[in-house]
Amino acid sequence: MSILSRYVARQFLATFIMLVLGLPLLFIIGDITDNIDKYIDRGITGRRLFMSYVYQFPLFVLYGFPIAALVATVFTIGGMTRHQEITAAKAGGISFYRLFLPILTLGLLLVAGAFGLSELVPITLEKRAVLMGEQTSSTKGPRLSFVYQTEREGVLTARRLDPSGGEMNQIVLERNAARGQPGIHRMAQRAAWTKRGGWKLYQGYTRILHPDGREVTARFDSLRVPGLVETPEDFLGEPKEPEQMRYAEMSRFIGAIERSGGDANPLRVERGQKIAIPVAVIIIIIFGAPLVTSSQRGGTAYGVGISLGVTIIYLLLFRVGKALGSSGAVDPVVAAWGPNVLFLVAGLILMFRVRT
Repeated sequence: MSILSRYVARQFLATFIMLVLGLPLLFIIGDITDNIDKYIDRGITGRRLFMSYVYQFPLFVLYGFPIAALVATVFTIGGMTRHQEITAAKAGGISFYRLFLPILTLGLLLVAGAFGLSELVPITLEKRAVLMGEQTSSTKGPRLSFVYQTEREGVLTARRLDPSGGEMNQIVLERNAARGQPGIHRMAQRAAWTKRGGWKLYQGYTRILHPDGREVTARFDSLRVPGLVETPEDFLGEPKEPEQMRYAEMSRFIGAIERSGGDANPLRVERGQKIAIPVAVIIIIIFGAPLVTSSQRGGTAYGVGISLGVTIIYLLLFRVGKALGSSGAVDPVVAAWGPNVLFLVAGLILMFRVRT
């Protein structure tokens, strides 16, 4: 069984790796063809263009994951069906489900890899945008005299924010009393931020207003505020584009929009799809495997046709769900996960109908 599992896994991985590295090259060629005139007009040098595609390469790899996984599944199972290998395995007492187990295991590992890529892509896309002059660095300049509704510590007012240095000046942080908890009013001359320690206030005082009317005031030289979880970039006036936000960043930004009374449905759909699309890799494998178990026709062309057709429908459903969820016609969670649920149910039905 271990020899057979290695054989199936090797067939699957060989096709998957070839496609997941080859498809981004097709995406790059297509992008160059569509935008070459724009790049020439903007004076983009060959080196900058090359580096921009280096930064964009993880995104193209992520795009290729579902396609490569489905094609690898169809070619592996389809090839074994055409060559009577599945029939021989069944004659030896090995069920189709056992044959499919190595692919299913690899699919779960690919889901983890796709999610890791989805967390890397926002970083590389931001670097590409800065390199191509599409935006300035998010930590370039200060922000003056702003008010921000924080996630846990109420309303923050600051005279000046220097995101590159991670500092603020003349801060007021005010949290109203709620659910029996006292209100807290803090003032400080400055605040400093570190990645490990968060925000720390310096040279100020804290006023605690208890629900029974008592008031306690205390001065401090320094005070760490664990509840102030926002980063300097979160306080900037212009937020990042959704595709440049990691999952945690997008969650904080959604919270800020909802606290200010804005419509966060589009971003909630985007956040849901940051997990739903990586998970689609394993679901599309489950859906694709039983499609070719009973067919011996068409060879390579048939496998490619099935793979492309299923992938196009799948991605189209994601786009439709995004539009419906953003408009509020459908709950954002349903919009983000609807295609996965639909294909998973269909895939399980097909899988149970396979002759083992």
